[in-house]
Parts: sequence; C-alpha cells; structure tokens
Amino acid sequence: MERRQQLQAWIAAEFPGRAFELAPASADASFRRYFRLTFADDPVSLIVMDAPPSHEDCRPYIKVAELFGAAGVHVPQIIKHDLEQGFLLLSDLGSTTYLQALTKDNAHNLYAEALGALMSIQLSSKPGVLPEYDRELLQREMELFPVWYVSRHKGITLTDKQAQQLYEVFDRVLDVNLSEPKVYVHRDYHSRNLMQSTPNPGVLDFQDAVYGPLTYDLVSLLKDAYVHWDEDFTLDLLARYWETARSLGLPVREDFADFHRDYEYMGVQRHIKVLGIFARLYHRDGKDGYLKDMPLVLHYLRKTCERYGELKPLLRILEQTDPTVTEVGYSF
Repeated sequence: MERRQQLQAWIAAEFPGRAFELAPASADASFRRYFRLTFADDPVSLIVMDAPPSHEDCRPYIKVAELFGAAGVHVPQIIKHDLEQGFLLLSDLGSTTYLQALTKDNAHNLYAEALGALMSIQLSSKPGVLPEYDRELLQREMELFPVWYVSRHKGITLTDKQAQQLYEVFDRVLDVNLSEPKVYVHRDYHSRNLMQSTPNPGVLDFQDAVYGPLTYDLVSLLKDAYVHWDEDFTLDLLARYWETARSLGLPVREDFADFHRDYEYMGVQRHIKVLGIFARLYHRDGKDGYLKDMPLVLHYLRKTCERYGELKPLLRILEQTDPTVTEVGYSF
C-alpha cells in the first residue's frame, strides 16, 4: 500500500491540480506492475510502470525503447521517468493483446505484421550495444529445468548417468544456438507482449533484450507458450520470414533446412527454460497461473526431441517426468 501511495504522490506532483484515477493494467512475472492512468479532463489515458528499484532497474527499458523506437517499431513513448523511485510514465498502446485479438481469420495478417516489426528490430542490430546472449546465460537458463521442473515440480531425482546425458544434450543444443548469426533479441516476443494497435503490433516487455541467436524471437512468436497453431501454418510463416529476411539482407542461413534446424534447437533451449521458469514461479513465487501453459510447452519440446536422434536422452527424461502424453488442441 505504501508503494501505491508513493506512486500517487509522484503523479500528483507531476500533474498538479489535475484529478486522476489509477487502475491495474497488468502485472508480469517480475516485480513490475502496470497501471492505467486516466484524467478527469483528458480522454487520453497513459500507462504507469511501477518498478521497485530494489528489484528492478528501469534503465534497460529506457535504452531498448529508444533502440526499438529508432528502428521504426511501435513501442511505448516514455513521457516522464523517476529512476530513483522506479516510476515510468508511458504512452498507452491499448488493452487488447494479440492473444485476445487472434482468430483464424486475422491470424495471417497479425503475424505478418509481427514478423515485419521483428525484421525491423533485427535489421537495426549492432554488436556491443546490448548484452550478449552468451553460452553462460543460455546454459544458466536451461539449468532451471533440472532444478525447478524435474526435481522440485516433478519430485524426480536424476541418476548421475541421466544428469550427464542431459548436460551433453545441453552442450549440443548450445553449440547449434551459438553458431547462429546474431541480432537484437527481444526475448519474449509473443502474443501476450504484442498489442493490437495502430500500427500493429505494439511491442511491450522488451527490457531484457540481448544480442544473440537470430531464430530466438521466431520461436517465441511461432512456438508460443500461450497459443497453439497447426504446424503447417507456422512453418509457412517461418518460410515466408526466411524468404523476406534473405531479400532484406538479414544474415539468415542460405539453406532453409539449416535455418529450420537452428529454429528447432533454439526452441529446445527456450522451452527447457520456460518449463523451469513456470515451475519456479509456482513453487518460489506462489504464482500458479502458468501451470496451465506447461502442457503446450511440453508438447513443443517432445515433438522436437522426437525428430532429432541426439535429443533422445532428453526425450527419455520427459517420458519419465510426464509419462502421459498431453494432447494439445488447437486454440481456434
């Protein structure tokens, strides 16, 4: 409550004499919270980010907003900020996420626009500007899987041999990931962080952006933990991206089969991480809202492991942790 009062005092000081209301806009998996700010004398709403400085640093958000905005991407404009208190005042990109807006009828257009914005981000990439998505960080993310998903969530202790085989799979996956061309990576480029707006999409939650593997954001978008499409549809989008990216001069693989393998192995890294994060959010942070999304993530991971022989040790662990195959229905 004290934090809310602090926020209201900041707004009152920034807009003296103006009556306003604050309503929750959204919360995410971090300590950040978002409020919609409305004024009695103005129909235009704004968004306030509350990022407690003891837990969050607003500076990466500001830096990436400037980078992506300069690339022509529709990101929130930063109107005011107080880094000491951890408050940002942003333009409002609306309240309709891609997840809420997507239907079979509009999916092709919405995804085409999302891929267009992604290519704008990637084309603006320069080394040395954002943190490197290096082996240490990629591996640390994957290690959330044995610790939080296998051990804590499923109550399974891996044998020494299983643990060794799992880390050998990690090494093989990371070798493929790190051989990819590098671009700016949003890191959570999916239907919950893309807004239906003018122009589409409005892009949110980019503060953890890094410089790393080119296919990472494609996995986030097309193997989305929150919405499932027929694989023929996502492969068609992936092929269209690849063709357009080549024509624009992005450093994609010359051969689509090589590019697709990069995408598949990047998906393994991300989905291993996501299972660990969802389990940690539940067991450590008391957030159970992501448990319902685990079956879809498992579905993606198992499908890829079934396709590649060198991923079989991971598949055997998945068969032990989740012996019943969850059939994933299409959302639309």
